[in-house]
Amino acid sequence: MTAVLTAEGVRKSYGHHQVLTGADLSVDPGQLVAVVGENGAGKSTLLKALAGTLRTDAGSVRLSGSLGYCPQEAVLSDNLTVAQHLRYFAAAYHLPGLDRGEQLLDRLGYAEYRNVSAGSLSGGTRQKLNLTLALLHEPDVLLLDEPYQGFDWETYLRFWDLVGELREHGTAIVLITHLVFEQDRFDVLADLTGGKLHLRSPRTDGSGGDDDRR
Repeated sequence: MTAVLTAEGVRKSYGHHQVLTGADLSVDPGQLVAVVGENGAGKSTLLKALAGTLRTDAGSVRLSGSLGYCPQEAVLSDNLTVAQHLRYFAAAYHLPGLDRGEQLLDRLGYAEYRNVSAGSLSGGTRQKLNLTLALLHEPDVLLLDEPYQGFDWETYLRFWDLVGELREHGTAIVLITHLVFEQDRFDVLADLTGGKLHLRSPRTDGSGGDDDRR
């Protein structure tokens, strides 16, 4: 199978502080990869590098297909309503309509806020909109930086149901997480330590599963 996202030797420093020292990653269609690591390990820096929003010092990132990126901090205009965000992003992606956006509003349980300005939304609802915008154009590769921050339990479960559907349709997903109990959901765990990624399978590490998940 041909990888849809490949990173080789990615390096990034801030002054004398080396954050990424040669990170390598290859992700296939439909594969779900978790990036884990200590606070300050460089997980968000890595995702920004993969998304192309951060200039790296060395290395390469190759993407095959379209990209969706959901940063940890939602980049929204507080004066625009949810519906206006959908319309503007749909126009930017040259989408024929808002069917996918309306579907995601229902799936994530916040359709009642479609005419509410982003500045009036709770943190969890802002994150739902952040995720919706990343998914609006049905990307081939999806990068998620702790996307469920502020979600209630029902929305959290809806999120994972949605992830399952995306994978079935061949979407490759790279997700930053700090939640140990959910790591058996993934195909690959990528531990970011010392500025490099160390890959392992969550199904063979003996950690067990999450008994509470659906």
